[in-house]
Amino acid sequence: MLPYFLLPMAEHVTFFNLFRYLTFRTGGAVMTALFLSFLIGPPLIRWLRTVQRGGQPIRLDGPESHLLTKQGTPTMGGMMILAALAVSTLLWADLRNGYVWIVLFVTLGYGGLGFADDWLKVTKRHTGGLSGRLKLLGQAVIGLVAAIAVMLMTPGPLATGIAVPVLKEVLIPLGYFFPLYATFVMMGSSNAVNLTDGLDGLAIVPVLIATGCFALIAYLVGNAIFAAYLAIPYVPGTGELAVFCGAMAGASLGFLWFNAPPAMVFMGDTGSLSAGGALGAIAIIVKHELVLAIIGGLFVLEAVSVIVQVASFKLTGKRVFRMAPLHHHFEKKGWKEPTIVIRFWILAMILAIVGLSTLKLR
Repeated sequence: MLPYFLLPMAEHVTFFNLFRYLTFRTGGAVMTALFLSFLIGPPLIRWLRTVQRGGQPIRLDGPESHLLTKQGTPTMGGMMILAALAVSTLLWADLRNGYVWIVLFVTLGYGGLGFADDWLKVTKRHTGGLSGRLKLLGQAVIGLVAAIAVMLMTPGPLATGIAVPVLKEVLIPLGYFFPLYATFVMMGSSNAVNLTDGLDGLAIVPVLIATGCFALIAYLVGNAIFAAYLAIPYVPGTGELAVFCGAMAGASLGFLWFNAPPAMVFMGDTGSLSAGGALGAIAIIVKHELVLAIIGGLFVLEAVSVIVQVASFKLTGKRVFRMAPLHHHFEKKGWKEPTIVIRFWILAMILAIVGLSTLKLR
């Protein structure tokens, strides 16, 4: 919005020329979302405490310490992230760019599903919210609409192809199966982040790390010169997603201020489903969805631990982990919560470095 109104006046006010640059607008989006988070956070948390009273319902079969330390903590703090992210993106991004609207659609759509799920949990005072089938159906519909829009907007073979990391000029054509594949990526990413969100600060920092990585990737993929130099797919217009990523990074930092141990608020499904969906949508648009599996490897590990646990128990009657997702396994082993959280952050940073290295290894 700001570029649309201020760039025409650049002839008279030289400062407004800065709005031509993605880097400036991305930085502006970061700071705006961070400021809005600090502004929104305290009154939102007070309101959530008043409305929810007992806070987020805690799993009775979860780690025993959670029943003592996390009782009464309000959830649905993801509303803070969504509000700061949406306002900052609308202010700093070029709203004539269709990719921005697609990612916003997925983010707010998945956030709406998460909000409904959280609201049912706190009003019914039960850990079960929306039914699993209804939640997956909603994610599938939103993801499919977004995937078709991406396919129609993306030029040439890239519209329905999968770029392979490290191997330059390798594009796997999916044809009409692309929307199904893209929907699966968005749903998988969304639910993987949701499963990771179980300890104070555990999910939001890896989300922040992955968002920073994809801000860089979006900038490079949307620049013909950089894309040619790195031998990565060039997708015109995707650079604008760096602004969205900047807004998401700022909102994540702001939320971390209130979610740092001991958390004043949980993001809930409102935040985790939307953040994961946003990452999945961005990865699809910039043709780095396989790199997302590396950069977001921590989310993958958490999701796989649940799949393995369920499959093992159904097939053999035995559990592989003391408890799933993976972070609860380490809690059951006696690791302190801050130890688990910080070590998982370190793992997320290492995986991010590995994922970014694929940009040069061609």
